[in-house]
This record gives sequence, C-alpha cells and structure tokens, in this order.
Amino acid sequence: MTEKIAFVGVGRMGANMARRLKDCGYQITAVYDTHAPSAATLAREIGAAHANRLAEVTAAADVIFTVVTDDAAQLAIFAESGDSLLTAAKGKTFVNCATVSPSTHVAIAQRAQAVGAVTLEGCMASSIPQARNGTLYLMCGGDRATFDRVKPILEKLSTALRYVGTTGQAAQVKALVNMVMNINTAGLAEGLGLGAALGLDLAMLREVFLQTGANSQVLKTDGEDMQNRDHACFFSAAHAAKDSTIAWALGAQAGLNLPLAGATKQQYERMVALGLGDLDKSGVAELTFKGRKA
Repeated sequence: MTEKIAFVGVGRMGANMARRLKDCGYQITAVYDTHAPSAATLAREIGAAHANRLAEVTAAADVIFTVVTDDAAQLAIFAESGDSLLTAAKGKTFVNCATVSPSTHVAIAQRAQAVGAVTLEGCMASSIPQARNGTLYLMCGGDRATFDRVKPILEKLSTALRYVGTTGQAAQVKALVNMVMNINTAGLAEGLGLGAALGLDLAMLREVFLQTGANSQVLKTDGEDMQNRDHACFFSAAHAAKDSTIAWALGAQAGLNLPLAGATKQQYERMVALGLGDLDKSGVAELTFKGRKA
C-alpha cells in the first residue's frame, strides 16, 4: 500500500474514514480542518502531520479525501487563488465525499483538470459507525479510469461500492437518496406524532408499521428515537435541510413540482430556525408530537 493519503475535513465522518484506512495499513500523511484542534488531535492519534495550510496537504499525499460541509466550503478548499488544494496539484487525485450540489462537483473537476489533477465523487449514504468500520455505501462519479485506480482504497471504506457515471451523477443520486430518506423521516414523525395524540401504544404502532406498507429503513433507525426523544446526532437536521434543498433545486431545474420534497425541506428549515439544527434528523418529531419543543 504505497499511496500516501491525506484528509481535509476531519469531523466525525472524515476522522473515522482516516482511522479506518490507517487500520488497513495505509499511510495517512496529513490532516487538515478549519477547526484546528480536531485536526491536531487526530494527527497525534494516527501519526499524521497536522497541516496548517491546504497546499501542505496536497504536497504530502497522492490521494486526498475531502469531507467538508457544503458547496461554499468545497469551492473554498479548491480556490483558484490563495491557499488551495490546487497548488502544485499536478498528478494528484482528489476524492470528494461531501454532499454538495452536482454543479459544484463539476466545477471542482474542471478546476482540477486545469492544473493537471483529477477528481472523483465519493458520495456516502451511511453514517458514522459505517465510516469507522469500513461499511459505507459509497457512490462514485467521474472518470472510470480514475475510479478503477483508487478502487482498492475505496473498497477498504465500503462494502457496497458503486460506480454511478460521469462527474455530477453520483451527487444527483445521493441527493435523491437523501430526499427520499428525509421525506420518509418526516412522514414517520407525523405518523408517530398522530399515534401519540390518539393515545395509541407507540411500541405496538412501530411493530405494526414494521410488518406493513408503512415499513422503512428510517423506521428501524429513527422510530424508537422519535418516541424516546433520543436525538443524538448521526445525521443532523441542518444537513437534512441542506440536502433537501439540493434535491428540491434539482427538481425545479428539471421543471418538476416536488411538493413532498418542498414540505420536508420546510420542516427541516424550521428546525434550524428554532435552534434545533444540531439534533439528529429524527428530531423532526419535535415538530409533530403534541407538547414538545415546537
């Protein structure tokens, strides 16, 4: 395993991906985060350099994973001037894992190509435990040859690795995954909230849901948490608002009316406005159960 790997964005997802690759025998040479203490702590743990500049990350690695928060952050780390991952980036490979707009992935790919680098989308449809255990569902977009070249690394992170197509297409698929997931989550919150208002036993109701057409993956991951008001964050309401907006905007661009996506977007935006954006997406139940926070 001769590739040198670095990470930009070492929150819970990025840090656990770095730990996983370190455990698999890869050399993690540098880590960077706008929250410097997080990067410093992880660097000490895995024996990497704590880079203070983005250009240092590029210089230290062959393959650079980026796991940042949104479009603005993604564009900033690939800035066309100033400190940037694009500095002396010829021959480097960037695997961009953030959930951002497809157009942003395309713009980044064009910027990288202009300096002789290549990019790959590595869109994740899993959460923190899967990042640590190497069981991510990973959807990739970009040049097929680039995908094939870094596939051995990606296989250490994912038990369900899928090449989707050209740059931007993996982000489109990820947006649709999260759109449907968020709609399901908001719908489950309304069903359980109404069940509680009717005086039904919610454990019984969840069991009935599980065995009927009301079943869903979010019922399994979020149903009990909604009932018990346990909203420890694995996928935040703020991220749900952002991702629902990406999908809703894609619908608008395609000339489609997506009323469920729009309503779900508004629910998660309401959570953010109420200061609940740091709760897990299951916290949308706080908007539907009588007598709760909103």
